[in-house]
Amino acid sequence: MASMLHLFLLLGSLMVASAGNFNQDFDITWGDGRAKILNNGELLTLNLDKASGSGFQSRNEYLFGNIDMQLKLVPGNSAGTVTAYYLSSKGSTWDEIDFEFLGNLSGDPYILHTNVFSQGKGNREQQFYLWFDPTADFHTYSILWNPQRIVFSVDGTPIREFKNSESSGVPFPKNQPMRIYSSLWNADDWATRGGLVKTDWTQAPFTASYRNFKADACVWSNGASSCSSNSPSTSSNGAWFNQELDTTSRERLKWVQKNYMIYNYCSDTKRFAQGLPTECSSTS
Repeated sequence: MASMLHLFLLLGSLMVASAGNFNQDFDITWGDGRAKILNNGELLTLNLDKASGSGFQSRNEYLFGNIDMQLKLVPGNSAGTVTAYYLSSKGSTWDEIDFEFLGNLSGDPYILHTNVFSQGKGNREQQFYLWFDPTADFHTYSILWNPQRIVFSVDGTPIREFKNSESSGVPFPKNQPMRIYSSLWNADDWATRGGLVKTDWTQAPFTASYRNFKADACVWSNGASSCSSNSPSTSSNGAWFNQELDTTSRERLKWVQKNYMIYNYCSDTKRFAQGLPTECSSTS
């Protein structure tokens, strides 16, 4: 019995399910002191002023995972600022899974911008308003990434699904390990109303806050994954590895897209006058 318990513990340890500590899991990469890890690693803040923004990245690389982060966005007049939280690989044919939060004037809603890049090709934007004030408190922003699909969720509610459409010739992010990145930066040339509203530096410094990072994920190290490749449906890989949207989640997804989606590249026939991208026939 003891040996069986040891085996289960070993299998469980192959998966990294970390209720993370920022001191252990992330490195501050730029900002010259504007990014801070506080409360013994439980809180991270990014700051932006006229001289510079700031950012951080994960120490681990992941190849598939279910990743949560709680964010509290820049309050007040955040016009011109962008808080980016995303997964990305390196190189000219990189993969990337994006959350970007586009600031706005006080009282106007934030725009949540999502995108998926595969082998260096993006242009797959969907944008949403949120059904709450993302500056008043922390909310959980999640990326489920497995071989079949990518699902963006907010507080457990799916807002977007990008399915694997390789059978139709559409590349899908599945071969390149990605790190987690986040940054707070000035993008007033495009972020707010196409660049019409500029950053009000009298409101600086602008601050975004992060806590409760959690990764149920396959860590990529030295050319190998921590997950079992021979039997990807085994318990050591976690239920998320084969997870799909159930009936309830699909209804919630439809509710968000009906009521809060403000842009969908798969509906933009003007932009794609020669025909919508292939994956639009199978992507929610």
